[in-house]
Amino acid sequence: MKFVRVDMSAKTVKDQTVPDAYRGIGGRALTSSYINDHVPATCDPLGPDNVLIFAPGYFSGTPLVNTSRLSVGAKSPLTGGIKESNVGGTVAAALANLGITAIIVEGRAPVDGCWVLSIDEQGRAALLDAADCKGLRTYALVEKLKSIHGDHSSVTCIGPAGEFQLAAASIQTTDLDGRPCRAAGRGGLGAVMGAKGLKAIIVSRSGKLADPLAAPDAFKDAAKAYAKAVKADEFSGEILPALGSACLVAPINEAGALPTRNAREGQFEGAEKISGETMARIIRERGGKNTHKGCAQCIIDCSNEFVDPAGRYVTSSLEYETIWSMGAMIGNSDLDAIARLDFLCDDIGLDTISTGVAVAVAMDAGYKPFGDAAAAIAMVEEVAAGSVFGKLIGNGPAAVGRHFNHHRVPVMKGQSMAAYDPRAIQGMAVTYATSPMGGDHTAGWVVDQNLEAFGGTLDRFSAEGQVEASRATQLHMAAVDSVGICDFAQTGLASPEGIANVYRMMAAKSGNPFSEKAWQELGLRVLRAERAFNRRAGFTPADDHLPRMFYEEPLPPYNKVVVVSDAAMEKTFDF
Repeated sequence: MKFVRVDMSAKTVKDQTVPDAYRGIGGRALTSSYINDHVPATCDPLGPDNVLIFAPGYFSGTPLVNTSRLSVGAKSPLTGGIKESNVGGTVAAALANLGITAIIVEGRAPVDGCWVLSIDEQGRAALLDAADCKGLRTYALVEKLKSIHGDHSSVTCIGPAGEFQLAAASIQTTDLDGRPCRAAGRGGLGAVMGAKGLKAIIVSRSGKLADPLAAPDAFKDAAKAYAKAVKADEFSGEILPALGSACLVAPINEAGALPTRNAREGQFEGAEKISGETMARIIRERGGKNTHKGCAQCIIDCSNEFVDPAGRYVTSSLEYETIWSMGAMIGNSDLDAIARLDFLCDDIGLDTISTGVAVAVAMDAGYKPFGDAAAAIAMVEEVAAGSVFGKLIGNGPAAVGRHFNHHRVPVMKGQSMAAYDPRAIQGMAVTYATSPMGGDHTAGWVVDQNLEAFGGTLDRFSAEGQVEASRATQLHMAAVDSVGICDFAQTGLASPEGIANVYRMMAAKSGNPFSEKAWQELGLRVLRAERAFNRRAGFTPADDHLPRMFYEEPLPPYNKVVVVSDAAMEKTFDF
């Protein structure tokens, strides 16, 4: 167990034994605890006092399936608060198999400095001058680095948006095919990486130095039972491999919860053209790949490879949130254009959610008409060109709203909402408003508890039970993000027997007892650290509210508004 500490100011790299305060945790628990402990909350997110930390989940590098999840943490230039952004691909498994608990990047290189951190199969790390990589988009960068370092490596990198230090810049990482198509997208952490002068981290995937398990047989038995449950579940075993996360387009649209044309409506008349079923058919007809394995140790295979009419690769994976943000949110029903926009965001290094919503706000303000896919593509290309307007789009929807003096800007703590309108699913209103991360669906996805089609029992138009549901889910997800289990593999812990297997694996790895209470305490540790940091950064209870549009503008077709009160929101985390 070690930290790799990188000082970009001094150009030094050293190993450190993991301090006692951070032993036994990983992922989001580690990134948020470390940021809260060591980063001045009022610092400039793009200055030398901010810290950028990369931490595999606690289960990464173990025999458990679907655990190649990496948490990236820092103070966010988008929200001004703490941020953990989560990504799959191969990097978490690669780091964990080298016995690396976290990479901690401090300081900042001189302006215009460009460096790569290389970690070999023995876990030895070195900073390499990468001036010849400056300005490269991510796909070209990966090809260049792999020609030097070999194919059996994982690359985590930024594109031009990160180098420009734009607030919606992502950090991209490679999938099993070596493409930089997996994104730690939210919160603008690519800008922090760019500010530090770090262009990429390249990690050998040949490591055999993973931390030992205290009780390997017990761990493997529980992991085997967990995997069996994931495969047996209809959602993770059948629907996701066939349709990917795009399976959500049709039911969310039917529920009137698909934000359309900058959330002016809850249903999109072109939804069938961009649904998971349509996407799967097009991919199949063109010779692309459905049921594609994108992440290390995955048994769900929810990824896909979208190809053009000639069968040429366009992007991987085309997912629900991007189909929404580049589709319904901007009034665009052209799936090929959506796929092109997804590729551009990965290549330039941009969060597809924030970028799509930024384009939607610009269209809503009258800059271009809704549905103009060519205009959307041109706007995103402007980001890579470094134009004034491109930098505006790259800084996210709040910046676009300020520029146009436009009042309809669906952001919370500076970060855009995701693909579930809170007026049609009241529990998502609570999550968007109260998550320390800003507008974030993964922090507390309560859609299943609200929609009858998903087995939900809450009245989705009522405030009753919504604060409690969001609170419990946010605490649970904080723990899930800490152990590094993929969100889609939570079907393995959905039953009492399934979550008990998680507790058994926690004990079998650490050698210490682990209980339901310990799981709850893990989630509490994370949320308390994040909220403490945000309070010191200047956040107040008023930051746990939604934009007025959600309270004042009824959403068609059901013409509902958010009914959870501000006072109720503020009590979500009265621990």
